[in-house]
Amino acid sequence: MKNISSLILMFFLVLPSLLWASRIEVCKNCSVTTIKEGIELAKSRDTVLIRKGTYYESGLIIDKPLTLLGIDYPTIDGESKGEIIRVQADHVIIDGLFIINVGTSYTEDFAAVRVVKSKHFVIQNLVLEKLFFGIYLEKSRDGKVLNNRIIGNAKEEYNSGNGIQLWYSHNIDIAENIITKVRDGIYLEFANNCRIKNNRSTNNLRYGLHFMFSNDDLYQSNTFENNGAGVAVMFSKKIKMLQNTFRKNWGTASYGLLLKEINDAEIKGNLFEENTIGISIEGANRINYHSNDFKQNGWAIKVRGACYTNNFINNNFLYNSFDVSYNSKLNDNIFDQNYWSNYTGYDLDKDGIGDVPHRPVKLFSYVVNRTPETIILMRSLFVDIIDFSERVSPVFTPDDLVDHNPLINRTR
Repeated sequence: MKNISSLILMFFLVLPSLLWASRIEVCKNCSVTTIKEGIELAKSRDTVLIRKGTYYESGLIIDKPLTLLGIDYPTIDGESKGEIIRVQADHVIIDGLFIINVGTSYTEDFAAVRVVKSKHFVIQNLVLEKLFFGIYLEKSRDGKVLNNRIIGNAKEEYNSGNGIQLWYSHNIDIAENIITKVRDGIYLEFANNCRIKNNRSTNNLRYGLHFMFSNDDLYQSNTFENNGAGVAVMFSKKIKMLQNTFRKNWGTASYGLLLKEINDAEIKGNLFEENTIGISIEGANRINYHSNDFKQNGWAIKVRGACYTNNFINNNFLYNSFDVSYNSKLNDNIFDQNYWSNYTGYDLDKDGIGDVPHRPVKLFSYVVNRTPETIILMRSLFVDIIDFSERVSPVFTPDDLVDHNPLINRTR
């Protein structure tokens, strides 16, 4: 009975706002012909309904709870004058708009949509083109950025912005967005407890996704393809990276995933395919790498130093030029029960585990790290000989970096 009474009370508290909410239509033949006028006339909780057409407007400020709803994707053309929409209130919904021509500046981060110090907002079903920054969340929380299409035309990093940017914003859902041809597809700085799911971030100048000083975040089932680099996670902790695809992030300094100064993370069920480096690791500790596929990368895993107490378990290493590269003789990381396509051992007892331990670090990878030009010798008989001799009697590579239980068959 107490729960029923609470529901009844809530209904009567919400009912007045629903009854008082009204709809203001904006179109060329309506009594309200501009979006700015519609926003100014709207009262709290109203809907500003924008009919199909082109509206040459910028500097729109939403300072009350309301819904800005486009019908048949009306166009808001900012004429490159600056920011187009700024949200400065809680409980705002922006839905179904085509926004183009955001202004460019070297001193201000102009955005198609900026949300400032707001809560419980929804930014969804937008198409953004010819932009500087796309969607910019500043000191906001408890919001959603869903099903937007963000298409930039970035050519240099210094004069381009990011597709979706979070700055000091927490508990945000970013899902089902398509982002391309910007600087960073998605950028998080001081953004905690965020969930990034089912996005596609491709052909961006720098990163598909970029974390800085952000903790307790999840990114899952995203695709990062053909970016300057796939994803960079830096100076963060407790990040979960699950079921993502990192593909074709090629370049002299490129990688699928960069981990730098991060701790206590989980990397599980991801695909790293055809990247220069699958994962580049530096200063990353207490991380579990589990059930990932590393396929046809230059380096599957490149450990640059200061990486301790990490576990690499049940991963598939498939036809990479180098499976693991290591620049130190010291190792306290665990490699166990992984599948290695270049494993040459045997399984006499047929238990699915190789009877001979596998050493994944080749001496030649050690040589290439120090003298990159030697890569031209990679397929030579000489290289095969020195790699074999190092496996028999390790001198330059860590003698305790061994998978004692290499799998005979792929894990999945």
